[in-house]
Amino acid sequence: MTTQSPTPQSLWWVVTDLDGTLMDHHYDWSPAKAAIQRLQRCGVPVIPCTSKTAEEVARFRKQIGLRDPFIVENGGAIHGETPDGEPWHLALGPSWQELRPQLNQLAQDLGQPLQALDDLNADDADRLLGLQGDALLQAQRRQCSVPFVSPTDPASRDKLKALAAQRQLTVVQGNRLGHLLGLGVSKGKALQRLKQHLGCPDVKVLGLGDSPNDLPLLDASDCAVVVPGANGPHPALKSGLEAGLYQLAPSPHGVGWSQAVLRLIPGL
Repeated sequence: MTTQSPTPQSLWWVVTDLDGTLMDHHYDWSPAKAAIQRLQRCGVPVIPCTSKTAEEVARFRKQIGLRDPFIVENGGAIHGETPDGEPWHLALGPSWQELRPQLNQLAQDLGQPLQALDDLNADDADRLLGLQGDALLQAQRRQCSVPFVSPTDPASRDKLKALAAQRQLTVVQGNRLGHLLGLGVSKGKALQRLKQHLGCPDVKVLGLGDSPNDLPLLDASDCAVVVPGANGPHPALKSGLEAGLYQLAPSPHGVGWSQAVLRLIPGL
């Protein structure tokens, strides 16, 4: 079966986180709509690379009219479609069914509760994530990761990462939740796998992110942009900015995303 390559003649891909980067924390992506449409008209793929599920990204892609591949669950899987619209996917780590019991074991090892996203009641999910109804169910239906409410203190978070590594697992931190993944699973490795799968090893990547789980994506990009929040860039990304490894978008969320993309992609 031949899988669809996103515009092979394009020299650049835009590979982007969604929550907190392209979208604000109310999931509004409208400030980036015009820039996305301009990229698509110019044949530049826009490839979501997110902690969201495939269901959530499929809804977003339908709203904006994207056909390019996408990376979900912090690099746990890649999805795309053939030229005739038939879906395909690549699983890059263990399944949710394998990972979910491990979260309970890690909670015991840590001596603290680790509440999984699928255990949150409607009120807690709305308070923490701003998700309700079908949107919440789509976020909870995981295939290859287990999001959870992280410990609040840095020492416990560091200990949890070490305990996960002992179990051949990975814990990454987003803006709102921690995420339990298979060992070595990351957005950056998924990006490299996608380039290999589509036969585009030399394509240039503009990567955009806003939180610690985006570091592997930023480090795997040819041009890396940190999109700030309302209070500035995430503290975990400041050292890369200060070292000149990453550029800082001039404004938060979709507005800054658009400004950075239109400035940095040649020909736009």
